[in-house]
Amino acid sequence: MDEHEAVIDATLEQIGPRLQALRLRRGTTLAEVASATGISKSTLSRLETGQRRASLELLLPLARMYRVSLDDLVGAPETGDPRVRLRPRRVNGRTVVALTRQPGERHAWKIIVPSEASEPKLTSHEGSSWMYVLTGRIRLIVGDRDIMLEAGEVAEFDTRTPHWFGADGEHDAEILTIFGAEGGHGPHTADLATRHLAEVLGGPPR
Repeated sequence: MDEHEAVIDATLEQIGPRLQALRLRRGTTLAEVASATGISKSTLSRLETGQRRASLELLLPLARMYRVSLDDLVGAPETGDPRVRLRPRRVNGRTVVALTRQPGERHAWKIIVPSEASEPKLTSHEGSSWMYVLTGRIRLIVGDRDIMLEAGEVAEFDTRTPHWFGADGEHDAEILTIFGAEGGHGPHTADLATRHLAEVLGGPPR
């Protein structure tokens, strides 16, 4: 066996324990994972204990359910390049770059908010939000507070309070924002982050 094959075998051997640890951190059962992925409970059990060899057919639905990349799921060896390839998305005129890749209770984004003024649509949900204005100005409404944040200013608020933000109507703004949810790494936390991002991008809550 050459060195390349040895690395592959070592990586495959770690997939089972990684899957089990990820499931336990999310607080989900084998039955719940089976229901969400269509993979039988017995197959999942054998996969976690190393009795079943991992395949792409099994790993893809698990990666989708856990909301992690396939590389992160299998623990692929690092290539030596520490740079993260960020992929901007443009939604409702706003450009967003996800800054966090690992599942967790904190989700961070960099967002460019276009200058066009929009009608405030306040929303609320569990969690908390932290926002730092890099450039431009941001109009932020939290409850009955309507304020203008300048570049270099920070705001933090409970997202259970009705809230909304947008640009000042004159210039584009660029912000860093972090959303946090209590309760660990379960599907509920991921759903809250998805909903918060939809609101951040000026769309309806999901």
